[in-house]
Amino acid sequence: MLDNIRKLEKRILNELASSYKRYLYDAIDFSSQMIGIVGARGVGKTTLLLQYTQTLKETNEPYKSLYFSYDYPTNIDIKLIELAEEFVKIGGTHLIIDEIHKYTNFSLDLKAIYDFYPKFHVIFTGSCATSIYNSQADLSRRVVLYTMNGLSYREFLELKHTITLPKYTLHELLENNVAIVNTLEKQFLPLEFFNEYLTFGYYPFYFKDTNQYLRHLNAVINQTIDIDLVNFGLVKPNFTHKLKKLLLIISESEPFELNITKIAAAIEVSRNTLYAYLHHLQLGGLLNMVTSSKKGISKLSKPEKLYLNNTNIFYTFGTESKIGTIRETFFVSQLYHIHKIEVANNGDFLVDNAYTFEVGGESKSFNQIKDIPNSYLVIDTDSTENSKKIPLWLFGFLY
Repeated sequence: MLDNIRKLEKRILNELASSYKRYLYDAIDFSSQMIGIVGARGVGKTTLLLQYTQTLKETNEPYKSLYFSYDYPTNIDIKLIELAEEFVKIGGTHLIIDEIHKYTNFSLDLKAIYDFYPKFHVIFTGSCATSIYNSQADLSRRVVLYTMNGLSYREFLELKHTITLPKYTLHELLENNVAIVNTLEKQFLPLEFFNEYLTFGYYPFYFKDTNQYLRHLNAVINQTIDIDLVNFGLVKPNFTHKLKKLLLIISESEPFELNITKIAAAIEVSRNTLYAYLHHLQLGGLLNMVTSSKKGISKLSKPEKLYLNNTNIFYTFGTESKIGTIRETFFVSQLYHIHKIEVANNGDFLVDNAYTFEVGGESKSFNQIKDIPNSYLVIDTDSTENSKKIPLWLFGFLY
C-alpha cells in the first residue's frame, strides 16, 4: 500500500509549480499534533499541503512524511487508521491528508490516531468546518482548525508583480493609513489592477489559466452545491437548482433591497428552508451573511444584509451589479473571517463592536456618521490626506 502511495506522492510533488506561500502558511503552528485546514473550493488548500510536505522532505528524512489524497479514486477505499498504523511502524512522523471529507469515517479514524499515537502529526484539509465538527466523533478538542480564504488584494499584487508587500492589522490601518498609502504607492499604482482583482483575483487558479478563469469559477460554484453540500447531507440533489437560483437573485439585488418573503416565493421554499439554504451557502464559501449587532447568525436567523462571498462571483453570473454593492462586497470579504462585522445603526458596518465604517465613492460625506466616535469613511479612491478617509483597496492588506 505505502509503495503505491509513495509513487503517486512523488509524481504530485514533482508537478508542484507554485512556490508562493499564502498568508496562512506562516500563521499555522505546525507543532500541533492534529491540524485541520478548511475553506471553500479553489482557495489553495492543496497547494499549501504540498508545499508543507516538500518542506518536511527537505528538512527531515523524506520517508518520515507522507502526502495522501482521498481525491484520487485509487485511494478512496484505503482505511485511514490502517494507513497510519503501517506508516508509524516504519518511522513515519507526519501524515498529510488532502480532501479528508471524502472518506466516510474520517472523524472516528482521526480520533483513534490522535489517542493512540500522541507523537504522530496529522495535517488535513476539508471543505468546511461543519464537515469536521459535525461528524461522528468529537474532534473539537483534538483538532486545531484554520480557515483559508481566497487571495487578498495584497496577495494578488504579490503574485501579479512577483514582489513582497507587508500586511497590516486593522488598528495599524486606522492609525497610520496616510503614511501606509504613501509607502505602498512607491511599489505599485493602487488602482491600476484593482478592477482586475475584483473581477478575477480572488481564487489563485487565475494565475494558472487566466483565459478560462470564469469557466473554472463557475465549475467551483456548481461542484460546491452539487457535490459538497449534497454529500454533507445539507441539500437533496433534486433541490440544488434552488440554491443556484438563490445565488443569482442575491447577485442581482442590492443588500438592503433583499426581501426574504419574496425570495422564498421566487425559489418556492418556506422562509425557514430559505434561512437554512443561506446558511448552507455560507458554509460552502459562496455567501457572507451580516446581521445587526442585536442578532447572531444561526440557521434560522434573518440576516440584515447578504453578500456573495467575493466580488468575482458576480461576474460568473454576468449580472450588472451596482458599484455600491461591489464596494461593500469587497469590504466584507476582506474582513469577514478575521473580524466581527455587523450592520451598524448609523453607517454601513460596525466592526469588532468598536469601529463604524461608511463605504462609498470619492465624494462620500461624513453626514451619516459625523457624531459617531471611532467612525471612518471607506472611499473608492487611490489615496487621501485625511486619516478618517481610508481608500477601499487598502483593506485588501489585512491578510
